Amino acid sequence: MRPWSKLQKEIEKLFADELLLRIQCRVYRMNSQRGSTDIPRYWITLGKDIIFDYPKDFPNAMASYPYLTDVSSISKLIRDYINTPVDDLLNKNFDDSWGIVEIFLAADRRIGQRRLRALREKLILMRRN
Repeated sequence: MRPWSKLQKEIEKLFADELLLRIQCRVYRMNSQRGSTDIPRYWITLGKDIIFDYPKDFPNAMASYPYLTDVSSISKLIRDYINTPVDDLLNKNFDDSWGIVEIFLAADRRIGQRRLRALREKLILMRRN
């Protein structure tokens, strides 16, 4: 099993089934007259809708894409989220400049209603400041 598929299964196992939330990572081969390179992409779907798309949703990333990307950093963030104990999830400062952790927290079956209310309040306060 490839490392990405293992990571994908681990994070998706945490999502509430009824949400139909899926995370994908693919590398596309781009060939041209000047050579070839791999073009990485991360995206998250909720049902049939794409709710996160890296690098498309991140104009700053597009400046150096596909030669420099955040794909390995995103993978590290996913691993960090998976390894964080559930009681620490709402208080941990993840290195998340993409807003993925908010998606994970909202979908995480381990969080529960009480913690979701606390998350909502925390996000409201963060956006006001």
